[in-house]
Amino acid sequence: MNICFIMYPWEEIQPDADSTLTIIHECCKRGHKVAIATPANLTIRDSIAYAFSKVIKKQEKVPAQIKSFYKNTELREKMLPLAGFDIIMMRANPPLDPIALNFLDSVKDDVFIVNDIEGLREANNKLYTACFEDPDNEIIPATHVSKNKKYLKSVIKENPKDRMIMKPLNGYGGSGVIMIEKNAMHNVNSLLDFYIDNKDGTTNYVILQDYIEGADQGDSRILILNGEPIGAVRRVPGGDDHRSNISAGGTFKKHNLTEAEKKLCKKIGPKLVKDGLFFVGIDVINGKLVEVNVMSPGGLVQINKASKIKIQQKIVDYFEEVVENRGKALERKIKLKNTVQDD
Repeated sequence: MNICFIMYPWEEIQPDADSTLTIIHECCKRGHKVAIATPANLTIRDSIAYAFSKVIKKQEKVPAQIKSFYKNTELREKMLPLAGFDIIMMRANPPLDPIALNFLDSVKDDVFIVNDIEGLREANNKLYTACFEDPDNEIIPATHVSKNKKYLKSVIKENPKDRMIMKPLNGYGGSGVIMIEKNAMHNVNSLLDFYIDNKDGTTNYVILQDYIEGADQGDSRILILNGEPIGAVRRVPGGDDHRSNISAGGTFKKHNLTEAEKKLCKKIGPKLVKDGLFFVGIDVINGKLVEVNVMSPGGLVQINKASKIKIQQKIVDYFEEVVENRGKALERKIKLKNTVQDD
């Protein structure tokens, strides 16, 4: 199997906690050919999409420890056609680079892309949760998105609860997520100015979301593969921060899915698959879906450590199954075509 990871630079990997590196390591252990490239490495030559790639040189024996694997990996640079890969896994950090997806449009019928291009276009921002039918807010907290400061202030004032969550539409890793309280309304104007107004005169969207009781105790990061949950971890906020994101100083511990979380996954799983979102991370608080992470969902390393499992094995198993099935379908098509041709 030939697999290309379109991701952040190799030099920026933190081997102790990097989900992408863990998947790459598993691919190399199984003898698959692995290349990595950043979105900026994509190019067109003679109307064919290529990537200036760094190919991982095969080793006689791949180190069992990921840190050792990362330290000893040798890379060789090569310009490779994207259509020559069996799998392309998108692992670049947000925000989404729309030009990168334009490069991939030309090979989407030839290569299995995780996640699907159209799925990424639709779901790469925090508005995607509105696509799940939930009129009574059973699985999704009431959410408001706008650039209108007057409207957003009215939402806060009219909300029956004393607290709400405010965050930028284009943030990730917990950046910009704050809790606001009605008794501190005098701060809201300056906060909205900061979030909405840019120096160049452009404006940003702001999300207001109902505060979910129990949020101060943390959230669950659940990884979903092909519509099914494959692992979860409980993320607990740091002592001086309401955010539970590991990148924001939170800690983690073992977590088994609750009945509410299982019900949630069952409800959203089919749509994720339908939209081509085969590998996602969802953030859940008290059984309610807060975010769907489709660009480069993390948490794999933490789940492995907490639950003493190896999720990457399930992921690569899935890739191998997809490639095998696509190969069989192609062989069948060629056989049938030859039957017609020879008749």
